[in-house]
Amino acid sequence: MLADAHSLAQQFADGTTDPVAALENALLRAERVPEAFITLCEERALREAAAAKARWQAGQPLSPFDGVPVAWKDLYDLAGCVTTAGAKVRLHDQPASRDCSLATMLSRAGMVNIGKTNLSELAYSGLGLNPHFGTPANISFVGEVRAPGGSSSGSAIAVAQGCAPIGMSTDTAGSIRVPAAFNGLVGYRSSAKRYSFEGVTPLASSLDSLGPITHSVRDAIVVDNLLLGDQNGMPLDTSGLPAAGLKLCVDIDLLDDSRIQPEVRANLLAALDRLAAAGAVVERKKVKAFEQALDVIEQIGWLGSAEAFAYYQALLDSTDAEQLDPRVRKRLEAARAFPASKQVRLYQAAEALKAQIARELDGAFLVTPTVGHVAPLLAPLEEDANLFVATNLATLRLTMPGSMLDMPGIALPSGTGEAGLPTSLLLSSVSGNDKELLRAGLAIEPYVRGVN
Repeated sequence: MLADAHSLAQQFADGTTDPVAALENALLRAERVPEAFITLCEERALREAAAAKARWQAGQPLSPFDGVPVAWKDLYDLAGCVTTAGAKVRLHDQPASRDCSLATMLSRAGMVNIGKTNLSELAYSGLGLNPHFGTPANISFVGEVRAPGGSSSGSAIAVAQGCAPIGMSTDTAGSIRVPAAFNGLVGYRSSAKRYSFEGVTPLASSLDSLGPITHSVRDAIVVDNLLLGDQNGMPLDTSGLPAAGLKLCVDIDLLDDSRIQPEVRANLLAALDRLAAAGAVVERKKVKAFEQALDVIEQIGWLGSAEAFAYYQALLDSTDAEQLDPRVRKRLEAARAFPASKQVRLYQAAEALKAQIARELDGAFLVTPTVGHVAPLLAPLEEDANLFVATNLATLRLTMPGSMLDMPGIALPSGTGEAGLPTSLLLSSVSGNDKELLRAGLAIEPYVRGVN
């Protein structure tokens, strides 16, 4: 595992390296994975790194992550940069006049804004393919090239390849959790209302959420503190909270589904066994609200489709629609006839199931696979439109219910599966319970990774 932001900041503190040297190394790494970034902000980043270096030398860092590079999915506004949303049609839009709210917060904490990362066009895919700016291929593992996961593909690859230890991302149906899973990283989907959306291009307003892709839960906790206005971000018990007494719930029926690869299931159950041995309370039962959410999505439809079409209808009705990735355009257009009555039913179902899952979990944290399979081969997805659609649905299947129920979630690497590729466990909680979820994630992380 590459050094997380905590480790890098410790090197700043003890003088092993400094923010300028760290940035120069990050930029060299970014050159090796050009598809990961749409825009690099070298001049700004060098200026910010130099200022951070001076603060560390003076013993006056602005925060624990002063001088740490951060990459931004190209839905977040950065002053002077065009926000493309991964679409060629937006390349000539006016640059943003100011930073988005979250970039303002992390800049105040001294973090170094390295650039804007690639994504599925308009953030509308769980696989991460982009024909306009290139697909940031998952090349960390031996064998044929695999899909990076989406839509936050560039953020995940930037973190995995050491361009930045923090990749700020967005998640509508799984766009933080899936690429984290495919690349052996930590991905934190916050509750929808936890952070400001000012200066962030939306996709589906009732489902969109924000959060980081990182190497560790402790990094996600500090980023969360900084985004909530706690510039200190400390103290933090980075040794992990006690696992003893932690209440975890797993739906065994869900795990028995044939769509979940055996290694994904085995790695999750092994992690739960380790946690139970450490004193965690692991309850195996049907979680009816989660299963009903799966059924609602399959039988009635995905609310995000209707909301995304509404947001992009003007683009779809224009001649510029011809410039869109045909895979994205076709899926957006499929919601043109989505009836209002169905949309209302989905809103109503989501509200009812949110209340139901809170009752069923009763303070426990839900454990599921993040994705039922490891990262799929990239080339067949690029060549076969039908395979792309089927694989995209399969990839997002287990993250979509959490989005529908606004469940904050943390994707954690759980081992390896087919071809030595990463598998992932998803820890989720009820809407608004982010602080306790992050503490629980810190507690279980070493057991899930198998390094306790």
